[in-house]
Amino acid sequence: MRRPLLAAATRALGALAFVFTISAGAAAAPVGSLPLKIAHPDVPLAGKPNRFDYETVDPQHRLLFIAHLGSGIITAFNLRTNSVTANIKDVPGVHGVLAVPSLNEVFATATNQNRLDVISEKNFHIIAHAPAGVYPDGMTYAPPQHKIFISDEAGQTETVFSTRTNKRVATIPMGGEVGNSQYDPISHLVFVDVQTRDEIVAIEPLTDKIVHRYPLPTACNDDHSLLLDSPARLAFVACDGNAKLLVVDMKTMHVLSIHRTGHGPDVLAFDAGLQRLYVASESGVVAIFHLEGSKLTLLGRSFLAPEAHSVAVDPKTHEVYFPLQNINGRGVLRIMAPQGG
Repeated sequence: MRRPLLAAATRALGALAFVFTISAGAAAAPVGSLPLKIAHPDVPLAGKPNRFDYETVDPQHRLLFIAHLGSGIITAFNLRTNSVTANIKDVPGVHGVLAVPSLNEVFATATNQNRLDVISEKNFHIIAHAPAGVYPDGMTYAPPQHKIFISDEAGQTETVFSTRTNKRVATIPMGGEVGNSQYDPISHLVFVDVQTRDEIVAIEPLTDKIVHRYPLPTACNDDHSLLLDSPARLAFVACDGNAKLLVVDMKTMHVLSIHRTGHGPDVLAFDAGLQRLYVASESGVVAIFHLEGSKLTLLGRSFLAPEAHSVAVDPKTHEVYFPLQNINGRGVLRIMAPQGG
């Protein structure tokens, strides 16, 4: 995710651009209500009422891990009981969090210390550290090579970490600020947003070399967020500078369609069972789309809560999880269920 000061500036610039490019103005962003309903009471979360960041679901162990950036905590949440299992502390400035069920481990970027932390799912203890660049953020896992690829946003590199040795094994210069990274199990490549160049870069994880650069059209300003629907050969790219979502054909790397989101789109989540794409934004506006083939249809775009910029989906129950930083003076996890569509 974006650095807080940079994100605020980006949102401000994006809002100005939006006024000039969309005739209806900023007020046009919310469209109707969201096809969601409250599934359970809000769950209080540990720490101060400050910023959350990424989430990751471990469907095998039925756990959700939530990065509480402002408090340096990772919360392990039990999806069976809808209760907090553990709070892993001393992960300063945690941005990215990634569960790898096959390893029984969770990886987290402790950004304030510029390191990657390895957490055991057996006892929720931090078991290893490694240097991870200048401003480590999101990450992805390439299973065949047993490697974690970490977006070093400010350092303009991709840091590569071996899960076999728990050590950094490569640093790849990207030529610009780095957004999200995603592994594609079909092409066996890692795809990375280079947001200041508005391009997607493909890396060969066997050699840790860049093999392709794909420029995005001028319709995208700052491609920070990336999510792959590998079976459908589609990539979803959120441009947080101008509140746009691109659907990209991964076979040709051509843009198939462009859609509006809330200002400052950030985290994306895809429910493969329902074919629903969720786009959470810094403005608190959530956009929900239905995918049919390669066509996205808007189901709803509306304000959910302040700073509702992170979202995760349980693939089994289809419930949707939004960590909210300050609801009546405390952080909570809002659990919602899909409706209609």
